[in-house]
Amino acid sequence: MSRDLQVVAHPLVQHKLSLMRDRSTASADFRRLLKETSMLLAYEATRKLATTEREIETPLETVSAPILAGKKLALVSVLRAGNGILDGMLELLPSARVGYVGLYRDEETLEAVRYYVNLPPGMDQRGALIVDPMLATGHSSVAAVDVVKESAPQWLRFVALVAAPEGIEYFHDHHPDVPIVTAAVDRELNENGYVLPGLGDAGDRIYGTQQKQESGHE
Repeated sequence: MSRDLQVVAHPLVQHKLSLMRDRSTASADFRRLLKETSMLLAYEATRKLATTEREIETPLETVSAPILAGKKLALVSVLRAGNGILDGMLELLPSARVGYVGLYRDEETLEAVRYYVNLPPGMDQRGALIVDPMLATGHSSVAAVDVVKESAPQWLRFVALVAAPEGIEYFHDHHPDVPIVTAAVDRELNENGYVLPGLGDAGDRIYGTQQKQESGHE
């Protein structure tokens, strides 16, 4: 089984990520930048989607043209911060079906606690992208994949804005078959499980709520 990690090094992605890292970036600008970056990440994360041929009529002739095969893709947001990525991806994939996994991190144990799950019907006939801005300790990310795997999707990919090396290792130890797509692999986690250099708590940056730490966590 693979331990696939794709870092999207496109200059536009890296430029927008740098602006999001800046603590002086306002919430409205952060949301806009995240939406724009998410569209670019979605482009990379869906690069290997299967296609089939369909006969269509152009203004000049009939031609066999490629279209996406199978049921509509599922986008699964890890609440609440995953919604910031979800919004951008839906711009690119407006017909995708949407699901949610609600998790919070126990600050004592750093373990993920499930509180809400709502997935589209027919997951066993769909591929799925699970989206969450931060892959920090990996506990929430692994728990989210655990939940979605229970629905037996055809394939899974995990999309994060920023990932920590420790989280990537933990994630792939538990789900070596699930590729990770991210804009950056940051240096490390601090003693509290926050990504360094990070970009702050993604949910707080998106929604303008009180930030808990200078560096973000999942």
